[in-house]
Amino acid sequence: MGKLDAYKIPLDSLSIGTHVFEFQLDTPWFELMDGPDVQKGKVKAIVRVINTGRLYDLRFELTGVVEVPCDRCLDDVTIEVDQKSQLFVKLGPGFYEESEDMIVIPEKEGALNVAWFLYELIVLGIPMRHVHAPGKCNKAMMSKLKEHLTGPGDEDEIEPDLPDGEEFEAIDDDQALGSDWED
Repeated sequence: MGKLDAYKIPLDSLSIGTHVFEFQLDTPWFELMDGPDVQKGKVKAIVRVINTGRLYDLRFELTGVVEVPCDRCLDDVTIEVDQKSQLFVKLGPGFYEESEDMIVIPEKEGALNVAWFLYELIVLGIPMRHVHAPGKCNKAMMSKLKEHLTGPGDEDEIEPDLPDGEEFEAIDDDQALGSDWED
């Protein structure tokens, strides 16, 4: 029995009607998924499967929190998850995607493992930029970051690189515009 078998929904053995599956997705589950985006969290997932005969309507509801590294200080920041999604599944000769919300799975398998779908829904619910609230970042890391962004001597004026012997000659705005620009 595989580690993710608990997330297999036996579609072919479900009677016509609605069936509810609940999953608790915690830190060991995220580690098991081994995805690059989220390694910690506590999310409740409810999957409602509506069997209409040959079509299965899966409705996902995910609520909870995940922890991801802050883009500024790299400490963990807690992000709320509140996602809803829908996926249609049909049984057929092989596995393929008909559209972004319709897949076909092999009739001989008859089951769908929803673990990766749940992980992807969580990741899609995370903002592109994840940072702590103002003033909540790791102060030591922010100090280091500021030090590297404004290294010593950054306040000095940059001298232009001119060929040897030439000097920069300042001109006023009227000279710069020339006579072509006069009214």
